[in-house]
Amino acid sequence: MNTNTTIIYITREIERALGTKPNEHYIIVSNKTRYGESVKQQFPDSVILIDGGEKGLLGTTDLLGHEITKSLISDIKSRSVDSSIAPSILVFKNTTRVETSAKLLNCNLLNPGAMLSERVENKITQLRWLGSLGTKYLPPHAAKITKMITWKGENPFIIQWNHGHTGDGTMLIKTFDDLRAVQEKFPERIARISAFVTGPSFTVNVVVTPTRIILGNLSYQITGVPPFTDGTFSTVGNDWSLAKKLLTSEDTKSIETMANEIGMKLQTDGWRGLFGIDLIKHEKSGRIFLIEINARQPASTTFESSLQEKARESGVRGLTTFEAHIRALSGLPIDQDIIKIDGGAQVVQRVTKNVQAIFDDVSSSLQKLGYNVVAYQNTGYNADLLRIQYDQGIMESHGSLNTKGHEIAEAIKSAHFKIEI
Repeated sequence: MNTNTTIIYITREIERALGTKPNEHYIIVSNKTRYGESVKQQFPDSVILIDGGEKGLLGTTDLLGHEITKSLISDIKSRSVDSSIAPSILVFKNTTRVETSAKLLNCNLLNPGAMLSERVENKITQLRWLGSLGTKYLPPHAAKITKMITWKGENPFIIQWNHGHTGDGTMLIKTFDDLRAVQEKFPERIARISAFVTGPSFTVNVVVTPTRIILGNLSYQITGVPPFTDGTFSTVGNDWSLAKKLLTSEDTKSIETMANEIGMKLQTDGWRGLFGIDLIKHEKSGRIFLIEINARQPASTTFESSLQEKARESGVRGLTTFEAHIRALSGLPIDQDIIKIDGGAQVVQRVTKNVQAIFDDVSSSLQKLGYNVVAYQNTGYNADLLRIQYDQGIMESHGSLNTKGHEIAEAIKSAHFKIEI
């Protein structure tokens, strides 16, 4: 990257910031973890790790307000030609708390505004923000107070709360008893109800600039596959290889049109940098529906960019998705396209009822088999435990692992736990 100012990426999980290599103009501040320390060994002067002590892993706001971060900012300012110019701050997902903390440090926060991000991601306000695009691209839907939802013996439908993460907060209602259970627990909560659409899901990362909407590479979204998660709707990874097999050229054009129209609407509202959309292809009609907008840097960005860097080493020209993100946020021109990739996949083992931790020997065995492994120190249910990455596909078909995918699953199941799959 070539920017006029230093960028400090502040993140709870260091993997989010590794879309490009740390250097004197791109510094990462994150939690002190074993994986973080392995990254710091490679980039000792450009990675700052903070020990949260009894607090455990610190969130973005706590890292931002930490004395070590304040000292880093002061040091960068003192070494700058113009000491009044503070470094820019970048985070994975902006919030009002992050904005307040950055303002107190007199630093420029590169991320788009938190209010716009909230308006777009919130399942309820998103309907109004999308307007006619919602009618055009979402499955049939409505917003209602939970107690006002009626059961008419119709087909199964989906209830979603205003916020969710990787499928949390999404419930499939198949019977009157399913609906009654939700209503008894959350009678006054407003929900979005949508027609239940079955079929393979996909995701694409998109970069917004003042003049362009630039699409990344389409990936198949690995969802609800055991042993990686207990949740039917939990996203556990991406497979860029399978997407090419399941989508026709017409499907791809439809997705590109949808991404461009949503991107232009964000562009008009002042959005810059990355966002992502999740889609589903109806297994009967073949129609492509929008299922989610991620108004932030999508989690798949880092590995997509890693695959793109490998392609560039082979002579392919262009920018990685993360580089385009940084340039868009920094107001730098983008005169190249995003690098296209041929394949690759990643899958995340989440905290489940049977898997609460991963022993080192599992990570080591996966690495010996040729996989890149990122370990997390999370304990919350459905949180990330292990991210396994491979330069080829791991899915045979929709919902089914191929030989490599089964190899990963067997390594997980061979951990020192009694696991029933």
